[in-house]
Amino acid sequence: MPEWPPRASLSLTFAWSWPERHKRRREFITLIGCGAAWPVGAVAQQPAIPVIGFLSFRSANESAKSEAAFREGLSELGYSEGRNVHIAFRWAEGRKDRLPALAADLVDNLHVAIIAATGGGPSPLAAKAATKTIPIVFTYGADPVKAGIVANLNRPEENVTGITWFGGDVAGKRLALLHDIIPNISTVGLLTDPSDPEGSSQRADAQGVAGRLNLKLVIMNARTEREIDAAFATFAQQQVGAVIIGSNPFFTARREQIISLAARHRMPGIYPVREYVRT
Repeated sequence: MPEWPPRASLSLTFAWSWPERHKRRREFITLIGCGAAWPVGAVAQQPAIPVIGFLSFRSANESAKSEAAFREGLSELGYSEGRNVHIAFRWAEGRKDRLPALAADLVDNLHVAIIAATGGGPSPLAAKAATKTIPIVFTYGADPVKAGIVANLNRPEENVTGITWFGGDVAGKRLALLHDIIPNISTVGLLTDPSDPEGSSQRADAQGVAGRLNLKLVIMNARTEREIDAAFATFAQQQVGAVIIGSNPFFTARREQIISLAARHRMPGIYPVREYVRT
């Protein structure tokens, strides 16, 4: 990796005639001695400190640990904020519609050197739509190919790469685990987001396991807070004994609402990330 910032150098060449040499020499020394009169840009263009864009679907409050880990990782690589790197944080606060403008701000106004897109699939998709040249590093819990983030796993897009843990492909395993914990359960609710590319695979996976375990699976879709309320009302009407919350950044951002509804209806739940039980 090239040294950052690159070393600045200055070369001054003089072509003075002999009669002028002493006069010019005195003028030059006087000019150097008067620092306020010497434009900084005329000496050398100091390279700007690079800016890392941090784009997240989530909020700053719920991402404190992730932010701390990000800074720690940079420190291990020799980057210290304010010394040789700046970090521009942009939080969508769980609102997908805010991401395009936040990504455009990082690209068009701040001219960041790289974008870290986190907090769910909408973040890397927004970053990818904003630039085809700035490197994008993402984190994603499901299949990035299905989500349209990369073309394939072996050879990602030209400026996009990242990591995934395929958490969206374990809805069936969550259902089986729930059945092991509550063996007398007969009806289970599954909450998914119909706008999520992974939603269909989560539903199919859970339905297959429900059939093998002879369980009734009540599937409800939600894209808004009101629809989450309505989904739990239906779960209660259907006498759902426990709920599975689909792996989805929108649900994670609304986890306090979901946990409150599950407690109100006395429904045990199994969740995709630990933040649900730590809230």
